[in-house]
Parts: sequence; C-alpha cells; structure tokens
Amino acid sequence: MKSKKLAALFLTFIMAIGLMTGCGLRNEKQSASNNDNQTSSANETETDSENATDTTENTSTGNGKTLVVYYSATGNTKDVAEKIAKITDGNLFEIEPIEPYTDADLDWTNDDSRVSREHDDESLRDVELVSTYVENWDSYDIVYIGYPIWWGIAAWPVDNFVKDNDFTGKTVIPFCTAASSGIGDSGNLLKEMAGTGEWRDGERFRGGASESDISSWIDSLGL
Repeated sequence: MKSKKLAALFLTFIMAIGLMTGCGLRNEKQSASNNDNQTSSANETETDSENATDTTENTSTGNGKTLVVYYSATGNTKDVAEKIAKITDGNLFEIEPIEPYTDADLDWTNDDSRVSREHDDESLRDVELVSTYVENWDSYDIVYIGYPIWWGIAAWPVDNFVKDNDFTGKTVIPFCTAASSGIGDSGNLLKEMAGTGEWRDGERFRGGASESDISSWIDSLGL
C-alpha cells in the first residue's frame, strides 16, 4: 500500500512539473511573438517616417508667387537676380537673345560695335529672343525685372519680353546693374511699354552687390 501511495505521489509531482514547464514555454513564445510584433511595428513606423521625409524633400519648391526675370550681358545682373531669387524663394527666368552679344558687340567705345549701332538706330533694337513665354505666368504675384543700364536706359533685349507679357494684377519691381549710372527713368519706360501692372520704383546695384544689401532693399519694399 505504501508503495502504491508513493508511486501515485511521484506521478502527481511529475505531471505538475510538466504543466508548469508547458505554461512557461507558452509564455516565452507569447512574449517572443509580442516582441517581434513590436519590432516589426517600430520598423514600419521608421520606414513610414523616412518615406514621409523623402516626400517632403522631393516636393519642396519655391513659393510659386515670385518670379525674377533678368537679362545679363556680362554676368553682373545674373548674380543679383540669383540672390534676389534666393532671398525671396522665387523662380528665375533668363531673357536670352537668339543672337547673343559677344564682348566685341558690347564695346560701346567702338562706334561700329553692335550696341553702338543699335543705340544710334532704334529700329535695330528689336532684339529677337529665344522665348518670352513663362510657364505658369498667371501664378506669379510679384515680378522682379533686371537688366544692365545701356546709355541711361534698360538694355533693349528686355523690351520684347515686357511687350509680350500681360502684367495685369502683378507687382513689378525693376532693378539694374551699372558701374556708375543710376536706374534713371528706365523703369518708367518699361512701364509704358508694358501698359499693365503695378510698377514700383526700382534699384540700381553695382556688380558683386552683397546679399545683405539686396536683402535690405527687398525688406524696404514691404511686400
């Protein structure tokens, strides 16, 4: 009898250990599964966050309201135009003659150079441009127009761009580059050519104008 009781107690002990072990394994498996799910969820969140960042960077553009149009003969006006575009978060449009001006063409001290002949004969100033069309033109509220000063007026390659576009509803700000001449009446003459738009007083810059000087001028416009 004692042997049977001892055997029964031993079997009960063995079964109890087995049940405890099984529960432990199930708990470990559940814990491991939960950890895996949490890790997977974290990875998905991180991936989604990275994708969201990439999308934002890829779609980041200018404000879509400011356009900086310029004609540059020697690079000085281009430099100022690029700084204005950077400060205003605007877009750039370069006015390009179909027949670019060479250094010899720009030699105003030579009476027979291209600019000298065009200056003397206004009929020669009808400079054909690569394009006067600006994509999404209607979306721009503010248009800066830059040019070098030639004989006290805006370099005439700008003229056909101004004549070919409708500035209705736009604020137009001229700017120029010159070594010594001021902006003079150049902005008003362009305003007359355009016939539309709210034209503001312009500004003259020397070549190599600093970004801080340009930024101060833009701030003074109160746009």
